[in-house]
Amino acid sequence: MIEISFPDKSKRSFKKGTTPFEIAQSISEGLARNVLSSSFNENIIEVSTPLEKNGDIKLFTWKDPEGKAAFWHSSAHILAQSILSLYPKAKLTIGPSIENGFYYDVDFGDYSFTEKDLIPLEKQFLSYAREKFEFKMRMCSKSDAVKYYKKEKNPFKLELIENLKDGEISFCDHADFTDLCKGGHIPNTGYIKAVKLLNVAGAYWRGDESKKQLTRIYGISFPKQKELSEYLTLLEEAKKRDHRKLGKELELFTFSKKVGQGLPLWLPKGADLRERLENFLKNAQTLAGYEQVISPHIGNKELYVTSGHYEKYGADSFQPIKTPADGEEFLLKPMNCPHHCEIYKTKPWSYRDLPKRYAEFGTVYRYEQSGELHGLTRVRGFTQDDAHIFCTSEQLNEEFKKVIDLVLYVFKSLGFKDFTTQVSLRDPENPEKYIGSVKNWEMAENAIISAAIEKKLNYNIEKGEAAFYGPKLDFMVKDALGRRWQLGTIQVDYNLPERFDLTYKGSDNNLHRPVMIHRAPFGSMERFVAILLEHTAGNFPIWLSPIQINILCVSEKHKNYAQKVSKFLENHEIRALLDDRNETIGKKIRESEISKTPFMIILGEKEVQSQTVSLRKHQKGDIGSFDLRSVVKLINREIKESKATFKV
Repeated sequence: MIEISFPDKSKRSFKKGTTPFEIAQSISEGLARNVLSSSFNENIIEVSTPLEKNGDIKLFTWKDPEGKAAFWHSSAHILAQSILSLYPKAKLTIGPSIENGFYYDVDFGDYSFTEKDLIPLEKQFLSYAREKFEFKMRMCSKSDAVKYYKKEKNPFKLELIENLKDGEISFCDHADFTDLCKGGHIPNTGYIKAVKLLNVAGAYWRGDESKKQLTRIYGISFPKQKELSEYLTLLEEAKKRDHRKLGKELELFTFSKKVGQGLPLWLPKGADLRERLENFLKNAQTLAGYEQVISPHIGNKELYVTSGHYEKYGADSFQPIKTPADGEEFLLKPMNCPHHCEIYKTKPWSYRDLPKRYAEFGTVYRYEQSGELHGLTRVRGFTQDDAHIFCTSEQLNEEFKKVIDLVLYVFKSLGFKDFTTQVSLRDPENPEKYIGSVKNWEMAENAIISAAIEKKLNYNIEKGEAAFYGPKLDFMVKDALGRRWQLGTIQVDYNLPERFDLTYKGSDNNLHRPVMIHRAPFGSMERFVAILLEHTAGNFPIWLSPIQINILCVSEKHKNYAQKVSKFLENHEIRALLDDRNETIGKKIRESEISKTPFMIILGEKEVQSQTVSLRKHQKGDIGSFDLRSVVKLINREIKESKATFKV
């Protein structure tokens, strides 16, 4: 007999060789019907795997991320099987599950695979799914794996096998198809009732531009047709909310090939929006005791060698800028933190001076591959709402919690209500990815977990997601379409203070190292604006909207009164735009709705005579006649209700 422990801490005994599926059956037939995958002692296994020793089990259904991952990973196998059925000469590479669905990268040789080829491929996929083929794992020796893929003439799989050790290579079989695979599948193909192959894209083998370009086929699948229909409806809504589309329609930003890929140009309305966001955070930061600093767009290469950024990110940076001086090189700034460390070093500090909180909207540059650039969410030049806090170890907990409060204030003011947090820790199996001592890492990780518990955050722990210099607390936000985005981040760092030899004099008159907190509530201005655009569909909260009221004249003879109304609103700090064009009022109203301006004032003969205005609200229509002071009160009330109050 073996003893199996469940997530609720209960324990039960089973015969040796019992499978996770049989354990699910022993709990309930309903669970057995719905279980998709499982883990044993934190390792993902098949539900058909016999268990031979005591351990901890978790059973995953469609409701669990792990269940979806197994479902979509299995779907990638069926996609690969379908591809070889229709294109026998194609070479398969890799096909993982992703956050929403799956993809497979394929070398089609001379054949140019396009979107029109997705329809017959989808039909073949569904045909295989209905056969209810079982997914079966088997171990394979390295020599046999090499023989198999040499026979298949697949250089991509052979390259993957090169990096694997004998004894850790496995294959997954279903029907007459086999693929190199670590495991993690649903019981059989029949669980998949609906599939949609979504689009085709280019992708370089292993993300390297110097290597072969492959065809990437994206898809998504579901256990019910209804769920696929709902997802496709959401996709259509997402297309309408695409920040690239809205950014163009609302005249916020643009890109230019002559300026360069991934380098956004902010138009007047977008610059106004961005400045308003910056001022919003600057005001809160001032209340919280931050000091504004400014650092240059470039730095000596040695600065980033000292910080460790050059060693870890040099390959992803722009090439060094050489000067006439022999051996002197500069880099476009990839991070603000090394500059802030040097600002801290400008004078000696006492424990009485700490914490020091330096904030900067600093623009940084990283060389993202052209195939990975995407609107404002993936760019080569972006501005971080960066700040670095230098504090004593005794102050760390309180300072960290204050930053959490600041992030929550930002989310509340901008309508992000649904979020979770992720404690991102180092991967103990790959210590070479990080800098600093184990002791420093343990102190930093414990500090983050302690603060998250005290603030009662709903958090999960992810190993291997830490920055190279320290662990972090990442805020994962769900937007209006249910998509998850990583926005704000807070990091604890004991390592850069050591590398830059930062000190302060303690109460014992000895020199001590400060602890460094890195934080960015927005993350980057570009990415945050993109997510905010899609979350709100361009209907920004009124306090943020570049124009709060459009003033529309019924005819030119009402222009003088309209100018008086405009001046009155301007004097009361309400952003108004006067539209006195010689166009029909119907056209002006339609265009105002398209621009998503929160309010409209309509001025005709009746309004001039009564010295009032007719007020309309975006998406709601006419809300009545008001005098100007009442309009100001109404707008200010809306602003107050849509914006949280920051409490220090």
